[in-house]
Amino acid sequence: MDDARPRAIIIGGSVGGLFTATALRAVGWRVEVFEQSLNELDSRGGGIVLQPPIVNAFAFGRVPLPRDAGVDSIERIYLDERDQIVQRFHMPQTQTAWNVVYTALKRALPSDVIHGGESFVRFQQDGTGLEAHFESGRVEQAELLVGADGGRSRVRAQLLPSSLPVYAGYVAWRGLVDEHELPAAALRVLRDRFTFQQGKAHLFLTYLVPGRDGSVEPGRRRVNWVWYRRLAPERLPTLFLAQDGTQRDRSLPPGAMREDNRRELAQAGHQLLAPTLAALIDATGAPFAQAIEDLTAERMVFGRAVLLGDAACLVRPHTAAGVAKAADNAVVLAEALHHVAQGTALESALSRWERDQQRTNASLSELGISLGNRIMG
Repeated sequence: MDDARPRAIIIGGSVGGLFTATALRAVGWRVEVFEQSLNELDSRGGGIVLQPPIVNAFAFGRVPLPRDAGVDSIERIYLDERDQIVQRFHMPQTQTAWNVVYTALKRALPSDVIHGGESFVRFQQDGTGLEAHFESGRVEQAELLVGADGGRSRVRAQLLPSSLPVYAGYVAWRGLVDEHELPAAALRVLRDRFTFQQGKAHLFLTYLVPGRDGSVEPGRRRVNWVWYRRLAPERLPTLFLAQDGTQRDRSLPPGAMREDNRRELAQAGHQLLAPTLAALIDATGAPFAQAIEDLTAERMVFGRAVLLGDAACLVRPHTAAGVAKAADNAVVLAEALHHVAQGTALESALSRWERDQQRTNASLSELGISLGNRIMG
């Protein structure tokens, strides 16, 4: 017997696409996720704050949140260049890691739902459905297409070809270090804390997250760090030229940074950072980087196709809301489409969803730009 449930094609197998898949399945939709990479994505991304929308999305999608999914910090401290604490605030929160969220979501989906190595090319639609085409020659039909394929979205490129990310003038250098690889003196400063150093046109921050295997046991966790520094636009191609000679598009995954750029990063750390924070960079075997960019698409809904997460709006990391925004996009979309699959009811539901999400996107984008301006001077 044919399955009469409505079907959604999701382009992008990162956390935004996986949140969408679990949320839509929870309200009775069939889903298929198409990811251009053949490899697991769990090595990408660093630490994230475990915001309420992320917890809510796990509950909505009936995905078990891993036990002890995060590491708690009790306070925020600011260090000066001599490792002295110059400010201290009581501010409890929980930090997790991108790979913890990604792995839990992927494990919750049947293995035949996610298709790796499938690069989206284009789609076409009419009043009753749509058809998506892939480089492999594969063609898929569905009632809904979700573009959750990130800041360089191919879906958005078809729908809004002139809507492109704009470089904000600075870069986030990032790293993850196994806790046991750090000197005891550094760990005494960092444990149970969210640690910052604010300098002239740069900001360093660091906190503990679960280990590679999700462990939160002391000694098996990792220290996540981010360093925001200005970089002239003409220097971007040099930074994002990977070790293998590939010119990357304003982001470098772990292991791709050239040795000369890694050395420059470490040297700058010793010149500008507190010794504890410079030690973090020294201990990082595979730092990675991303250019900070702004983008807010003027629309999110195009008939039966929608943009979601970073494909619709890039918010600066200072908001700690990128993953949370994608989670909320997905849950509210699923709520809007519960019992709705076709005709004017579908279009009306998508229109309401777009209106609400666009307001949130605009607010988060403005907040991120404001915070970035304050940090970078």
